[in-house]
Amino acid sequence: MNAHPAEVGALAPDFELQDQHGTPVSLAQFRGTKVVLVFYPLAFSGICHGELSALRDQPLDAEVLTVSVDSVFTHRAWADREGYTFALLSDFWPHGQVARAYGVFDEAKGLALRGTFVIDGAGVIRWSVINPISSARDVADYIKALADIS
Repeated sequence: MNAHPAEVGALAPDFELQDQHGTPVSLAQFRGTKVVLVFYPLAFSGICHGELSALRDQPLDAEVLTVSVDSVFTHRAWADREGYTFALLSDFWPHGQVARAYGVFDEAKGLALRGTFVIDGAGVIRWSVINPISSARDVADYIKALADIS
């Protein structure tokens, strides 16, 4: 893991990745909007399924962007199966580059930890949490963090 996670109060590192439809998505395109950026290890895994389904079932007052090292094709199959309409972004190549920029890439396992970053409309990280791969996050924490941003 990168020893320097992206910090609260810092400008969120910009990126451009392809979503499950192959469409390029950049963080910069959401300036003026709150963003919940959610890194997860792998599609079709148990804890990740629970977390992304909670995001699907609990509408947030923000744009939801999720990121894993899975391919665009894997994300498309998973989104279609589960009814995920938010962006599932592929950090496939260069492998884990965006997860590294946020300090949530596990070099030994080759995938992202469960990092979440709430970003305000100016692109500043206002809240974050990084959980180990084996520990699920609680969507209620995102809701509280979003409510604290005017």
